[in-house]
Amino acid sequence: MAKKCALTLPLFPGASKKVGKLGPMHEPNPIDIAAKASGEPTFREVGVGPWEEAHPGEPRPDDPRFSAQLLDEGDRRNVLDRYRYWTVQAIKADLDARGRHPFEVAVENWTHDFNIGSMVRTANAFTANRVHIVGPHKWNRKGALMTELYQHVVNHPSIQDLVDDWHTRIAAERAEAERHIAELEPQLLELAPGDPRAADLHAGLKQARHQLHMAQHARVIALDIVPGAAPIETYDFPERCLMLFGAEGPGLSQKAIDLADDVVYISQFGSVRSINAGAAAAVSMHAWISQHADTV
Repeated sequence: MAKKCALTLPLFPGASKKVGKLGPMHEPNPIDIAAKASGEPTFREVGVGPWEEAHPGEPRPDDPRFSAQLLDEGDRRNVLDRYRYWTVQAIKADLDARGRHPFEVAVENWTHDFNIGSMVRTANAFTANRVHIVGPHKWNRKGALMTELYQHVVNHPSIQDLVDDWHTRIAAERAEAERHIAELEPQLLELAPGDPRAADLHAGLKQARHQLHMAQHARVIALDIVPGAAPIETYDFPERCLMLFGAEGPGLSQKAIDLADDVVYISQFGSVRSINAGAAAAVSMHAWISQHADTV
């Protein structure tokens, strides 16, 4: 039997590739060779191992927030270190107790867009008050990496249902704030000078007025590149707002744009019309964070 061997065929002056039993064999790229020889990368350890290994000699905690399974097996989840070994329910409750940011995000799910999971993950990173999925109930969770478990995710059959629900809740928030103000103001007037209750009443009144201000200035904001939209770089996000995001490609539906109070776009300077929908959501949410969040 004749011995099979690789052949070298000319492609163009100064170039060649080998042909073997399985087809063309390209010469290794010199960058690949150098990368393998570099000894990189060295990644830092993420998370913690089992409690007995990570905390030798320390008693096993009996805190009800901790998961027995995670204490036994370790916790390599993508969570902040203060939440190591905590159950999902405990983490979600702590985020609620600490106070989520008052902005909310909604995404249209008509095309089962793979970016929805990425948007939900970003909403968790910036502690959005709620995440709304508009359209079919089933959505692409792959990019969320389980972060939806720590969020309040609400489904809506249509954009009209979403916006109607938003206006109903904002009206209720406004009425509640007005009720608190009406209760607290007379109480403060009745207090004698130096009354120790004054500080708490003043704090409560300040908070109620702030809640009223947010409700009065709440807006629905569509994020898309359409005529008449305002650039995000100069747009003042209200504290209480609902951001609407569309699918990759078609963007927001016309109904969503029609129901929005404002339409905002992200300025771009390259050849493409728009950036990835998940990236656009991240930019928009961080724009809110840069204007309102306490990052100290």
